[in-house]
Amino acid sequence: MCGRYTLLGDQLELLDEFDLEEPIDDFHQSYNVAPGQNVLAIIHDGKKKRAGYLRWGLVPSWSNDPKIGYKMINARSETADVKPSFKQLMARKRCLIVADSFYEWQQKEGEKIPQRISVEGRKFFAFAGLWDKWTQGEETLFTCTILTKDSHGFMQDIHHRMPIILPKGEEDRWIDPREYKPVQAKQLLHSFSDPSFTAYPVSTYVNTAKNNDEQCIAPIA
Repeated sequence: MCGRYTLLGDQLELLDEFDLEEPIDDFHQSYNVAPGQNVLAIIHDGKKKRAGYLRWGLVPSWSNDPKIGYKMINARSETADVKPSFKQLMARKRCLIVADSFYEWQQKEGEKIPQRISVEGRKFFAFAGLWDKWTQGEETLFTCTILTKDSHGFMQDIHHRMPIILPKGEEDRWIDPREYKPVQAKQLLHSFSDPSFTAYPVSTYVNTAKNNDEQCIAPIA
């Protein structure tokens, strides 16, 4: 799964990394991005790529209760092409969710030790995501979820699930504005190889979402 991550660094570098033409309104850094918060995402509107903020925790357009979003921060890629909440989004509402590292809690001797995990050689990277627009009365929400898969390789020792991180140069294929069949989108995701990761343990200070400062990423022995 993916339940916390970071987004630090300079906006100009981020714009260059993802070939974005316009500045990002309300851009802000975070040492501890958590579910329920607004997160930086990139979509393609059919004419160009656009970056903006979506709330993390998917609320499907047909849902009667926006609180469902707290249960839908992640989507299993293996079944996203058939699940009602995700099927049509796989076809036409794919997004990038921008990060520079993520946290995962490793089980060790009865304790859960948070690890900060980065992609070697990349300042920023993108999780594969899905988004949707929900409207009820005068209230409108734009929300998203991060796609996950079974861990293997480096990540297996840390957690049994991992977020899908798109390879450099493949992000535009994922948000291509052409409509895919849901199964084609799943096949595309599973054709990507994993990047090389690095990780180090951090304090359980990061466990509390309101904690958002350099202490979150400080290494511990």
